[in-house]
Amino acid sequence: MATTKKINRFLAGAAIEPRPVRGDMTAAELVDTAFMAYNGRRLREACRLFAEKMLEPDTVVGMSLTGALTPAGLGMSCVIPLIEHGFVDWIVSTGANLYHDTHFGLGLKMFQGSAETDDVALRKAGVVRIYDIFFDYHVLLSTDAFFREIARNDEFQHPMGTAEFHYRAGRYVAERERVLKLKRRSLLAAAYEHAVPVYTSSPGDSSIGMNLALLELEGYQLRIDPLADVNETAAIVYSPSPTG
Repeated sequence: MATTKKINRFLAGAAIEPRPVRGDMTAAELVDTAFMAYNGRRLREACRLFAEKMLEPDTVVGMSLTGALTPAGLGMSCVIPLIEHGFVDWIVSTGANLYHDTHFGLGLKMFQGSAETDDVALRKAGVVRIYDIFFDYHVLLSTDAFFREIARNDEFQHPMGTAEFHYRAGRYVAERERVLKLKRRSLLAAAYEHAVPVYTSSPGDSSIGMNLALLELEGYQLRIDPLADVNETAAIVYSPSPTG
């Protein structure tokens, strides 16, 4: 009498039997056939999500930026091209990423260094370190002065959400790039040029916010309104389409 073996429901996934990697494989073939498990499988799932969902014409794509991405140049190498080619509809970023991004738009330099360098020696030399990224202390001072200078202008003297602030600030960064004959350095400038709203959920946590706080003590009327951010981002999420 024949018997039917019951299949263990935990063993119902696809068998791990990848084909050998070939030199003529496309990137898509490699991801689909060789990335079977661990973080490789997570990457495969992300690629399929991107290809099957995010590239649909009626999909609104939000990007979040955390960690020290822009000091390492990832704004220039990755984020700006995504903005320029229409892959990003709105951004939520830490204020620190936008602050350090602005260095590049102002023509200020950051350099590769070593994480093993003595911090006391760096301080004596007037050098700031972000792990293995080095830059002159005056990079910070110049960027601080830039934000204070633009935020004193009349167009900033009213309550606004962070997207409005970054849009107005991005126009000044874009103009500084033009004057300095720089191209595609600041994601803040690129977001302004392509009308991509950029939000910061906690603006007071960055050097940008601290410089704006100083202006409040000087009597200027700029106030960052986090409730405007809540309503605007909720409207983006609930909008039925990019044109809805």
